[in-house]
Amino acid sequence: MALLSIGMDFKRPLRLLALVVVFGFLLFRYNPLQESRYSWMLPMDWSLNGGYRPDILQYVNPLIGTINGGHVFPGPTHPYGMAKPCPDSMIRGENAAGFVSDDSPIGGFSHLHDSGTGGSPSMGNFPIFAHPGCPSDDYTQCNYTITDRMLPRVPGTAEAHVGYFALNLTNNVRAEMTASTRTALYRFTFPSTQDDTSISRDTRPNPPISPLLLIDLQDLGQTSLSASAGCQVYAESGRIIGEGTFMPSFGRGTYQAYFCADFRGAAVRRLGTFIGKEARADTTYLNAVDRGFQNPSGSGGAWVQFERPEESDQIVARVGMSFVSVDQACSNAEAEIPDFDFDRTVRDVEMIWSEKLSVVELDTRGVHPDMQTIFWSGLYRSMLSPQNYTGENPLWESKEPYFDSFYCIWDSFRAQHPLLTILDPNAQAEMVRALIDIYRHEGKLPDCRMSFSKGFTQGGSNADVVIADAFIKGVTEGIDWDTAYEAVISDAEVTPKDWSLEGRGNIEAWEQYGYIPVDDRDLQGNGPHSRTVSRTVEYAYDDFAIATLAKELGHETDFAKYMNRSGFWRNIWNPEQEDLYHDADGDVQRTNFKGFPQPRFKDGTFKYQTTRMCSPVYEPHKCYFDTAQSTYEGSPWLYSFYAPQDMKGLVEVFGGKQKFFDRLDYYHSSGIADMGNEQSYLTVFQFHYAGRPGRSSYWVNQYIPAQFNASVNGIPGNDDCAMGAFVAMSLMGFFPVAGQSVYLLTAPFFPEVKIKSGGPRPAVIRRVWAAGQEEGGIYIQSATLDGKPYTRNWISHDFFSGGGELELVVGTEEGNWGTADEDLPPSFPHERSWMDGLGT
Repeated sequence: MALLSIGMDFKRPLRLLALVVVFGFLLFRYNPLQESRYSWMLPMDWSLNGGYRPDILQYVNPLIGTINGGHVFPGPTHPYGMAKPCPDSMIRGENAAGFVSDDSPIGGFSHLHDSGTGGSPSMGNFPIFAHPGCPSDDYTQCNYTITDRMLPRVPGTAEAHVGYFALNLTNNVRAEMTASTRTALYRFTFPSTQDDTSISRDTRPNPPISPLLLIDLQDLGQTSLSASAGCQVYAESGRIIGEGTFMPSFGRGTYQAYFCADFRGAAVRRLGTFIGKEARADTTYLNAVDRGFQNPSGSGGAWVQFERPEESDQIVARVGMSFVSVDQACSNAEAEIPDFDFDRTVRDVEMIWSEKLSVVELDTRGVHPDMQTIFWSGLYRSMLSPQNYTGENPLWESKEPYFDSFYCIWDSFRAQHPLLTILDPNAQAEMVRALIDIYRHEGKLPDCRMSFSKGFTQGGSNADVVIADAFIKGVTEGIDWDTAYEAVISDAEVTPKDWSLEGRGNIEAWEQYGYIPVDDRDLQGNGPHSRTVSRTVEYAYDDFAIATLAKELGHETDFAKYMNRSGFWRNIWNPEQEDLYHDADGDVQRTNFKGFPQPRFKDGTFKYQTTRMCSPVYEPHKCYFDTAQSTYEGSPWLYSFYAPQDMKGLVEVFGGKQKFFDRLDYYHSSGIADMGNEQSYLTVFQFHYAGRPGRSSYWVNQYIPAQFNASVNGIPGNDDCAMGAFVAMSLMGFFPVAGQSVYLLTAPFFPEVKIKSGGPRPAVIRRVWAAGQEEGGIYIQSATLDGKPYTRNWISHDFFSGGGELELVVGTEEGNWGTADEDLPPSFPHERSWMDGLGT
């Protein structure tokens, strides 16, 4: 508290003044341009303004994952917010979410983005760009097309905090941005004089200061269908409105978006429209029909030029967004940010995130600040998507919530949705209701959905798992379970016309053969005839999720049917398949591991797929959506571990606990494991099923912080809002088996974690050091739950929903805790209670 110590050197009145100043800063915030906005804040447990938590916010670094394939959106947004403004980097490959922490040029600042996705850039609609002036004060000499206008950023000027992003460009413009739920707010600072280079330190000659702001009707992926694009600029106010039709980044279809931009800070000097390089001041309306909007540059839109800002050298731009109409875009902006108050909008976002994140409290004594950054940043990222578009759905009218940007449930069901079930069950219930409503109106649950379009399926029908997971954990508020059950049964029984976009394919073969034959051709619908191994094990688990729901809802016959089908994972297991690979000299080598899932023909014979195909050590890029291989984004090695409904049976197939342990340990130590893909998450913790929970703790500590850390490249793959969930739960000391009321326990990284899920009392996980052992241990030696000995290496959801105190004694060596057969997680086909009354 340096300010306080300085104040103590003065007389009493000055000391009082210093106190007032300090607490005034505490109440209202420091200047957002500071290098470290929160470095002066008080210790943990200090809260202000009804829940403002600077002790949390200072550890959220939105830039983590903005390079190295993370594709994280780093700009300001609300939890599950629609408005997501940030700068758009113009070199493809990394810019799926807009901004990339590299040196690529910036083409504008757009208002809608997705976060953590793979593939092509998503959204980035209607970018705004600011020129400080035009050469020779001639508006026609400013740059309008994306290619011409994009500029380098000033190195080291990117700043990202909760609710705030800023960046300097080499045209001497500083761009700051914040957001409400559906409106982006920008603050552009221009040089105070023609020769002022204080912002960018660029020594090039500058034009006269007369800022020109343009809005382009293009999107980041340049998917705009120009025949439906148009805009208008109003001479009286400078307001720009517009619309466009675009294509989704990982699906089929189109969507329409609308914007409404207003400006404050300087008088309007002149305005007009542009197509490509041509700008005109005599036209205030632009559409494809009137002016032939087809042009090679792809750029076209409207511009406003202002007199030099006299008071603050700043112009504020407010851009309301909608997927329904221009009028609704304007209404959104006017209702959410009526006063154009940039700093207040930042504070509002900070308060909302403070409330959302403070459901977790940490004791961080002795914990490195980087671990706190990894944790809070991961928790923050897990709430960026899906995006709440309730009230913005143009496809159908409904009283149900509508969420979009399920990118993709194949990724998120494993970690993100189970985390939200604990920390934000109300939001999770609304997401489930949205999934069910999509089924009502489109006939199938999505496996991936974005921009009001159907996304591509990657494996099974994984919304089935999300729905079952919510039900068994009591997340039931407002959910129509009859329709939910109808939806999951449709996934299991009805082949859609195009199962590359929804549902499942090869259903008849699935029932006839008990697996998906590699030579089956589905005559009921169309889809990629590949991924037969990964789809088989995923369909089996999806059927387990349906069996779970059937059991809970009283559909006993269905329960028996789908529980039986959940065992079909065994039918692609080739016990004779060896693990063969080429060494550095090209010679064929083999390990002692035998037995792997393999593609299988209708006649029961197996087709060979290299066991390491599509792993980091061999052909890692051959198993994406258009693959011809039998596994998706992973190897047969990876998929050999996927039978979470029947781990006891899987261990038996491997040859017993020791062989299962040896293979799983080899998988993680040999480079075959890819933590950049979500399927590997559960394998980190599956040592629990071999009676070795300590080894799960060991590998958690290997991957954190080696691959999950506080640097900008601190995640190993597309975030999908799942990387953040994985690391947050791992640091708290548990990981879910999605679709089951099972959480596998490991040593937490913090002395105490307190989770307030809305139950009668919090769930507390406390770490204490074993007697006589040094700090730094990672192995649980013993445990108590509410003061009573607890020997199971897993815990049920009742702990989080009802609360309790779980105390874990942690040491430096593996002990015997959680190793006995009765302490292992359940394997449901072997649990007789499930079969009661069924005659099985």
